[in-house]
This record gives sequence, structure tokens and C-alpha cells, in this order.
Amino acid sequence: MGWNLIRAWSIGVYIFMFLPVAVVVLLSFNASQFGSFPMTGFSLRWFVELWNNEAILRAFRTSIVLGLMTAMISTTLGVLASLALVRYRVPGANTISTLLIAPILVPEVVLAVALLLFLNFLGINKSFGLLLFGHVIFTLPFVILVVQARLISIKRDVEEAAMSLGATPVQTFFQITLPLMLPAVLAGALFAFTISFDDITGTLFWKPGGVETVPTQIFAMLRNSISPEINALGTVMIVMTVGLPLLGVGIARQLAKKSGT
Repeated sequence: MGWNLIRAWSIGVYIFMFLPVAVVVLLSFNASQFGSFPMTGFSLRWFVELWNNEAILRAFRTSIVLGLMTAMISTTLGVLASLALVRYRVPGANTISTLLIAPILVPEVVLAVALLLFLNFLGINKSFGLLLFGHVIFTLPFVILVVQARLISIKRDVEEAAMSLGATPVQTFFQITLPLMLPAVLAGALFAFTISFDDITGTLFWKPGGVETVPTQIFAMLRNSISPEINALGTVMIVMTVGLPLLGVGIARQLAKKSGT
């Protein structure tokens, strides 16, 4: 009886969480200009409207560029930090690791306001650089956690064997360590891109005037009216934010199988 109640409660929670998502996806294919039930037919009209909306396309380009730059910087810094903390004796390594991971322990709205106030105190105005800096701060801990977990599982003996055969530390990293940790590196990069692409709280505080990402564009559209284009845009966002991590998991598993680990 107890387990049945727990199972029923769990199912109810999942329905409560994912039913609105399913409704948004379903209504994005509604032929009617009113985003409500009953549906009048199946149509891709709102996806076509979405493709012809220059403001949304501009927001998509901004989000993709921002996400790619965030992923590239966060992954590079995350790999270097993980190597330093795991493979070398760094004074205060535990403290440094805690500070690097701290941003995910702080509510994002608090982090966003704190960073904005600090940079305003320094006389730095809102810019795309500030937006990128904020996204890197928020996504870097996720990369470090993923890469560190993988790096710890790689035996130091493999690297030492390569160096004993004449390989330099740089050659050992690129030919031995990096291929072994590549699944985690790619997973961390996809996490960073997805989190950056989907972020709205920090973006609202950090973005300069005239710059919109996809989430902030949706927020701006919702303030005016509930257009069926929002459902179509939401569907695209759902596909990207769910599909990319799944794709990353699949690629990571294939690379892990090929490396024999």
C-alpha cells in the first residue's frame, strides 16, 4: 500500500511537471491563431511565421553565438582547472575547488545582482562582454564537476608510462589524457552551451539594451500578448535543450566504447 502511494505520487509529480511542456508542444501545431483548445487542425504555420520573424532570428543568432563562446571558454578553463586540481599539488586546492564550484550553490538571481552591482561599482557598463562573463561564471562549475570526475578515474600510471617512453607533458596530454577524458569534455561543453542558451535570470540583469536572447525574447513577447509563435518558439527551445544533452550522452558513450573505458 505504501509503495503504491509513493508510485502514484511520483507519477502525479511527473505529470504536473511535464504536462505543461506537452501542451506547449501540442499547441505549437495548432492551425488556429488562438493558442487554446480545442485545436482546429494540424499546421506548421507558426513555425513558418517564426522563421520569418527577424527579431526572433536575431535572438537565435545571439543565443547561439553566446552559447558557443560560453561553452568554448568554460570548457577550456574547466579542463585547465581540473588538471591543476587533480594532477598537481596546488596550495589550498580544496578552497580553490570550493570557490570555483560556489556559483552553482548561490541562487542565480543573487549572483546576477551581485555581479552587476560589483561591475557598476567599477564603472563597467552593461555589454555583451559582461553577459558572456556572467554566463562563463555560471557554467564553469558544471564543466569542472564533469571533467574532474572523469579525470579522477583515469589512472596516473598511463600518463607516467607515456612520459617514461619519451613523451613530453604536452604530448602526453594531447595524445593520452585528452582522448581519455574527451567524453567528459564534450559533455561539459554541451552542458555549458545548453545552460547558456536556456538562461534568462542572469541574462535579464547582464544584457545591454537592444540585445535579446531567445529566453528574453520569449519573455518580451509574453508581456505584450500570448502569440502562437511563442508556442512554436518554446517547442524549438525544448527540442534544443533536451536534444543536445541526449546527443552529448550518446557521443560520450560511443567515445568511451572506442577508448575501451
